Amino acid sequence: MSKPFACKIKDPNGELVSNISDNAAFSKVLDLAVSRRKLLQGSAALGAVTFAPLGLLASGAASAQTAGKLPRAGRLGFKSVPFSTADKVIVPKGYTARALYSWGDAVGIAGRMPAFKKDASNTTAEQALQAGMHHDGIAFFPLPAGSDNSNHGLLAMNHEYIDNGLLFPDGTANWDLNKARKGQNAMGVSVIEVKKDAAGQWQVVRPSNYARRITVQTPMSLSGAARGHRLMQTRADRRGETVLGTMQNCAMGQTPWGTYLTCEENWSDIFTKQGEQTALEKRYGIMKTEDTYRWSTVDERFDAAKNPNEPNRFGWVVEIDPYRPDSRPVKHTALGRFKHEGANVVIAPSGQVVVYMGDDQKFEYIYKFVSKNTYNPANRAANMQLLSEGVLYVARFDEDGSGQWLPLIHGEGKLTAANGFADQGEVLVKTRMAADVLGATKMDRPEWIDCDPYVSGSVYCTLTNNNDRGKEGKAPTDAANPRANNLFGHIIHWQENAGDAAAHTFRWDILVMAGRPDTDDKNHQGSMKDAAFGSPDGLRFDHRGVLWIQTDVSTSTLNMKEYQGMGNNQMVATIPGSNEYRRFLTGPAGCEITGIAFTTDNKTLFINIQHPGEPSKGDTDPLHPTAISSWPDHDPNGRPRAATVVITKDNGDVIGS
Repeated sequence: MSKPFACKIKDPNGELVSNISDNAAFSKVLDLAVSRRKLLQGSAALGAVTFAPLGLLASGAASAQTAGKLPRAGRLGFKSVPFSTADKVIVPKGYTARALYSWGDAVGIAGRMPAFKKDASNTTAEQALQAGMHHDGIAFFPLPAGSDNSNHGLLAMNHEYIDNGLLFPDGTANWDLNKARKGQNAMGVSVIEVKKDAAGQWQVVRPSNYARRITVQTPMSLSGAARGHRLMQTRADRRGETVLGTMQNCAMGQTPWGTYLTCEENWSDIFTKQGEQTALEKRYGIMKTEDTYRWSTVDERFDAAKNPNEPNRFGWVVEIDPYRPDSRPVKHTALGRFKHEGANVVIAPSGQVVVYMGDDQKFEYIYKFVSKNTYNPANRAANMQLLSEGVLYVARFDEDGSGQWLPLIHGEGKLTAANGFADQGEVLVKTRMAADVLGATKMDRPEWIDCDPYVSGSVYCTLTNNNDRGKEGKAPTDAANPRANNLFGHIIHWQENAGDAAAHTFRWDILVMAGRPDTDDKNHQGSMKDAAFGSPDGLRFDHRGVLWIQTDVSTSTLNMKEYQGMGNNQMVATIPGSNEYRRFLTGPAGCEITGIAFTTDNKTLFINIQHPGEPSKGDTDPLHPTAISSWPDHDPNGRPRAATVVITKDNGDVIGS
């Protein structure tokens, strides 16, 4: 979920793409594959395409969500809300949405619950005890642990990035280490306790024995082949086994054994390095200077010239146990190092754990990890080790509609010392470069991935946009393919061979091409026009098999003529294969809609509103913070605040029914 002013990555030549390998772009592959389909389909336009899934009746795969405990949805039971530019959250008639946990709210640690100050004058120490900025991925964990309780639980959520114009009364003026530390305390993860009160309203429980903030300063362990590797060793950690903190936490995952996976995405934005850069630094987008976060100017940990291995300690998936606030998070290097958008977990028929992951940057790749050992529902301690050892794969989408998972294993194929990979630890630190060598397929910013809980091995991934596609001369512009200057994005679907998430091959197709309702593009048909959307990002199945899609159109893009009339970012629902999309929610001005978490009875939905009031360029003006949005407090003397929103149906029924 890249921000237009904070997360665009340029290589030393000024390009906004760090993947300069000559692997085929997905648009070129898709052109050939769908052209074949057009011969079979005649002149039918490609709006929402499905295919007969391989292994439709295969059993054994399980989603990390609770599936099969509710009847599978046959239709959507709400009417689309209209496009909106209002500075509020709008949901269908019969639903209620309200802010629950906003930036600056106390997380709930007993005896340490500072109140938010609307002029942003909270101290660095206070921020470490409060909700971070810009909420993103979120997951619900029932209480007690292991139950299906839908009235009491924990919410774990990410705080992706910071805006200095909001975080300080005077923005970046009088910049010093203390200000950088406050910014570091505003990133990371929150764990909060939530419960329905006597009136049936959700409240944050304060104080709570579970309440926790995890920041850029929180000690974390390493697992996997890169643990202790020479590329992970620093002056402060000569053994290369303990990392301070996690940051730029975007989407997430949730394991069947009740842990939270937070994903480090645009971590490279924060590091700088003057002078000549290595091939590894260029491939991951380390810049010579940056003026958004400014940490490296006062905290040498983020100066890669002084600490060349420190960037290698970020870009991982981090496992957190929300039920144990004293536990140490673990960065699992076996899952690879890149700009992780999310980490969706399923159990294969063999019992192996499979984690699907996207690398959210233009022309990057889709990955999956398959554990060596198997899941044991009766042994949580053993399950906590499952992500430490296994095989990482990267996807190649072939032109005939088939696909291959290519293993990133040292010593196999080109992943040898002669090609710059001395051992498996180096393959993992240089995951992007290893994927380049293997010939993985470039994609249009892979973001959230989720699996159909009712169809084994059926997987969906949002490809949010890529306005550089045509510039590389590889993207044909026809009705059946992703567009040159692809502002709108699309959603890809693949079916694992025999419905087995651990399979090495798959078949792929396109679920939907996003876009305007009045476009001349033939990608739209049927009721897709009733809920046109762009830049699909958040993606999650609920417990009834409804697929929920959230959008992240940047503020600068929303103002473009191509997007005019589509309003603020939104949340859309569909049942795959129905070609019906309904707009369930629209957000406040300047925001992104993100984070999807359902209670196990599907009667409560938690989402996040990120960066309300985001300007098209640069930090928010600290003198005029409510120029675009004043949500959720609507205080002209306050500041817009990212927040978790709780949504329920007024009659108490399941969401979407």
